[in-house]
Amino acid sequence: MHPFASYVLRSYYRATGWNEDNLFSNLTRSSDAILDFSVPRGLNLSISKAPNGLFNTSYSMNAMPSLNGSVGYIFTSCNLDVKSSGGVRFKDMVERFKVYDQPRRPEGKEEEWLAGERVDTRDYLLYGRLYLPTGRLDALYSTRLSPTLQAMVAAISDPRSNFSSEKRSRGDNVSNVMFTLQHDVGKWCSEYTYGAEDGMWGVRVLHNFGRLGNPAEPPEDLNSSPGTRPKRVDEEEATGGGLKGRVSAGAEFYISAKERSAGVSTGIRFTTLPDATPPSFQLPPPSSSPLSQSSRSPPSQPPTTITALFNPMMGHIQAAYAARISRDLSMCSRFDFNVYSYDSEWTMGAEWWMRRAASKHEDEPEPSLIPPGQPPVPVPQFESHGTPSDIRGVVKAKISTKNNVSLMWEGRLKQMLVSLGFVSDLSSRSKPIKAIGLELSYFSTG
Repeated sequence: MHPFASYVLRSYYRATGWNEDNLFSNLTRSSDAILDFSVPRGLNLSISKAPNGLFNTSYSMNAMPSLNGSVGYIFTSCNLDVKSSGGVRFKDMVERFKVYDQPRRPEGKEEEWLAGERVDTRDYLLYGRLYLPTGRLDALYSTRLSPTLQAMVAAISDPRSNFSSEKRSRGDNVSNVMFTLQHDVGKWCSEYTYGAEDGMWGVRVLHNFGRLGNPAEPPEDLNSSPGTRPKRVDEEEATGGGLKGRVSAGAEFYISAKERSAGVSTGIRFTTLPDATPPSFQLPPPSSSPLSQSSRSPPSQPPTTITALFNPMMGHIQAAYAARISRDLSMCSRFDFNVYSYDSEWTMGAEWWMRRAASKHEDEPEPSLIPPGQPPVPVPQFESHGTPSDIRGVVKAKISTKNNVSLMWEGRLKQMLVSLGFVSDLSSRSKPIKAIGLELSYFSTG
C-alpha cells in the first residue's frame, strides 16, 4: 500500500502535468509491482489528515517488534484533490501492473497577468518527516523550473550519537543531500543527480521510439475501426500477428569521486498498444461521454510489458515478462543471471483483483438487446474514474528458486486501508516464517 506521502506526491505530479512514468528509474515498474511488493513487518498504524488542498499531515507508529513512530508534513503550492481513505480510488493506493501511457511533452501552467505584469508562480512541494525516538529527519523539495524541467532536493539527517563505534572509526555518515534535475520532452527524458556525501554524479537517459502523443487530444476510441482512427505509435511498421507496441531504451552512468568507483547499466522496454486511457496526468473524461464508455471495452490484445536490463561491469542480466491474462489476473516472470558467478534466480508472481458480486442488472444486457432464443450473456464491467469501484482488494503472491515465498492481501475495511502479508523461507525448518505483518492506514480530508 502506498504511504500517504507517496499518494500526495503522485497527486502533485498529476496536478502539475508531470509524467513520472517516463523515467529510466521507473523502467521496470510494471514487473516490480508484481514481484517486488513490500510486505509489512509487525504492526503498523498510520493516520493522516488533509485539512485543505495545500497542507497535509501524517502520523505513523510501529508497535511490533519495537515501538517507534514518525510525524510528517507536506505543503504544496497547488490545490490537490486528495481523497479520504474511504473514498479514494483503490487502484491509486496500490502499486500494480499497468500499461504505460503514450509519452507526451509536458505542458506548463497557463500564464496569469495582472495589470500588465505576470503574477503566476512556479509549482513546488515541501515534505518533511521526523522519526522518533531516533531523531532521523527526511526532507524533500520539488519544483517545476519550466514546463519540461523539474528540480528536486532530498536530504537525510541522522544524529551521529546513534552511530556505532565501528562506523565512527570509518567516518561513515548516513546524513546526505542529493540534488536531482529531470528534463522531459516526451521522446527523450534525462535525469542528472549529485550526492554530496559520497560525491557521486549520475546521468540517466530514456528514449521512446515512435511519434509522441498530443497532450491536447483526448484518449482514442478503441471501438473505432482501423480505417477511421489515426495510426498509433509504431503501428505503421507492425506486421500481421504478434504483439503491437512501442519500444523504449535507456541507460545510466554514475561515478563517485570519494569511492573512486563507477558504474553503468542499460535497459529496454516493450509495451503493447493501445495505451492506458486516460493518461495518468490528464483529467478523466466525464462518465457520460462516449470516451468513458469506450474505456470499458476490453483491450484488443493482452496488455504486456517486456523489460531487459544489463550491467556490464557487474555482469548482471535481468529479463522480465509481465501481462494481464484476464480482467482481474496479471502474472509476471523474471530471470536474473550473473555472467561472472553463474548465479541465477527465477521468480514468478501474480496479482489477482477481488471484486464484489455484481447485481443482476449489471451482469445482463437489456432484454431488447438479447437475440430471440439465446440466453443472456454476461457483460464484463471495467472500473472507470466516473463510477464507484467494485474492487474489494488485491492478492499478490510470488515464489522464487531460492525458496522464498511471499503472500500479501490489500483491501479496504469500512473507511480504512489494510495490508496483511507474510514472507516464508521454505528451506528453513527452524524458522519457516521470516516475517509477518499488518498495516492499517486511515486518512481524512476537510
